[in-house]
Amino acid sequence: MQIIVTGSRGKLGVGVVAALREAGHRVIEFDARGERGPDSVQIDLTDYGQVADAIAGVEERHSGVDAVVHLAAVPAPGIVPDTALITQNLTMTINVFQAARRAGISRIVHASSETLLGIPMAIDPPYVPLDEAAPTRPEFMYAVGKHLEEELARKLVRWDPALRITGLRFSNVMAEEDYAEFPSWQHDTSVRRWNLFGYIDRRDGGQAVLRALENAAPGYDTFIIAAADTVMERPSVELLDAEFPTVPRSRDIVGRETLLDITRARDVLGYAPQHSWRDYV
Repeated sequence: MQIIVTGSRGKLGVGVVAALREAGHRVIEFDARGERGPDSVQIDLTDYGQVADAIAGVEERHSGVDAVVHLAAVPAPGIVPDTALITQNLTMTINVFQAARRAGISRIVHASSETLLGIPMAIDPPYVPLDEAAPTRPEFMYAVGKHLEEELARKLVRWDPALRITGLRFSNVMAEEDYAEFPSWQHDTSVRRWNLFGYIDRRDGGQAVLRALENAAPGYDTFIIAAADTVMERPSVELLDAEFPTVPRSRDIVGRETLLDITRARDVLGYAPQHSWRDYV
């Protein structure tokens, strides 16, 4: 396929672009920054005219694509004021979704977020491991924006039965060089309770996008995307005993397995994380 990836120069975007190219697809990178290249377009995704024009075709870059992967965003709270964050992120997502639909593109994958699950866990989760059945519980404006993006996608696919949009609720994205910091967290379980001790290697994030493009069914669906393990050395049950002792456990928890349940992503998409921080520290 020919695939547009927005936010291609971000931490997750680098992993996604690499995974798609390794699988044999041609990737056209859409980003506000980056070096000039034969498969790269510098674009302001908050400008619908630019987005619609660029998705339809860009001279010497492409004349139409098969799929769009939308990763571009203000990536976290606190970088810009709340109103600017939600305005920019929602505007970019609306523009990309609408322009893709108008161009007849039926395969869209977008970056949702684990933040919808109640991060930073100031209030205990309803149960663990947390899965997609848990009600969304955004606790700050970045997460509210992700909730609204998911709702937008749900409404769009209701109008168009052929459309397939997949929201991947990525955990805390890590590059290989980030793993050097992990040993500093091991003395205090509270340091990483904020997201149930989760993370995702960006290369596995790329694999999840690839599997979603290949295997997602028509309609809209969301999947939690995390590593198979936690960021901690202690067994997951010990982490829960220390930080979430009264939270119900929906099933037996084994070893250091993730507390952000990736069962549906495994079963439906064929996602199979390959990377652990333990292999690099």
